[in-house]
Amino acid sequence: MKIGITAIIPPEIIYSAGHTSIDLNNLVPQSKIYPKNKLCAWTATWRELILKDEIKIDKLIVVAGGDCQNSLVDAEKIELKKKIPTYYFFYQFGDKKHFKNEIKKLIDFLGGNIDKTTLREVYQIKKLAKKVDELCYKDKINGKDTFYITISASDLKGDLNAYKKEIYNILNKDENIEYSHRIALIGIPPIFSDFYEYLNEINVHCVYNELAYEFVRMGGDSIKNIVNSYSTYSFANHITKRIKIIKKELKRRKVDGVIHYTQMNCHHKLEDEILREFIDYPMLTIEGDIPQKTPEQTKLRVEAFIELLG
Repeated sequence: MKIGITAIIPPEIIYSAGHTSIDLNNLVPQSKIYPKNKLCAWTATWRELILKDEIKIDKLIVVAGGDCQNSLVDAEKIELKKKIPTYYFFYQFGDKKHFKNEIKKLIDFLGGNIDKTTLREVYQIKKLAKKVDELCYKDKINGKDTFYITISASDLKGDLNAYKKEIYNILNKDENIEYSHRIALIGIPPIFSDFYEYLNEINVHCVYNELAYEFVRMGGDSIKNIVNSYSTYSFANHITKRIKIIKKELKRRKVDGVIHYTQMNCHHKLEDEILREFIDYPMLTIEGDIPQKTPEQTKLRVEAFIELLG
C-alpha cells in the first residue's frame, strides 16, 4: 500500500509494516495546483492533489498535533470525500510514554506486524543520508544536492533501492565546494521550487537545513530506539529545545548568517520573534505563499543580506 504522510512519521515503521511512504509535502513545490480555498498553501495543495487524483494513496497519516496545525481540516476533507482510511497522529512535547502509545496505534493502523529486517535496512539507508549532510558542511557536497537527499529522508522517495542508489551517486561525486558565504536555513523549507538552485547560482553554500536535518538525524533499528529518537523531534517539542539544537548546529557548521523561511498562515511564523531574540546570528526572514519559482523581490533581499555579511 501507498501511505501518504503530512509531516514527519517514522518511515522505518511504514516500510517495515510492508508499505511504502509518500511525503505529500515533498510534492508541493513542483505542483501546478493553486488552491483557492486555503489557509496554508502546503496543506491545501496536497489536499487538492489527492482530491483531483493527481496522487493516489491507499491510506493517510496526518500529524494533527505538535507540528503542523493546518493539516487537520484539510485531511478531514479528504477522508470524507475520498473515503481514504486516515490515522491522526499526535506528538506531545517529547513525552516518550505518549509517543510509544502513538507508535503502537500506528502499527495497528498499518496492519499490526513489523519486519525487523526492513527496520534495520531503513536505518542503514538513513545513515547514508546523514553522511551526505556531514560532507555538505565539510564542503564536499553542494547545498542543493544535500537538501534534496536529506528532505527525502522523510519518505525515502517511496522506493528504498532507488533512494539508496541516488545517495551513492551523490556520495561518489568528487567535489570541492567554492563559495562566498556559509548560510543556514531554519524553519520549514521554502515553497519555492528553485530556491536551492538559486543559492548555488549566487555562490552561497547552504550547510544547514533545519527541518531536513531533523528528518535525517532521527532513526532507529528497533521500536525502542525509534521512540527515543522521534520523541525528540524539535518541531513538535518546546521551542527552547529547538533553539538549543539550532545553536549547536550553527556553531558546528561555522555559519555566517541565517535565513528563516516562514509560510503565510502557518503558526510557525509566530516563532520568528523568538528565534531572532535567542539566536545571535545575522538573520533574514523571508516569506512565501503558493508554489512558484523564487520571486525576484525575495532574490533581491537575499542578495542584499549576503552583501551585508561581507
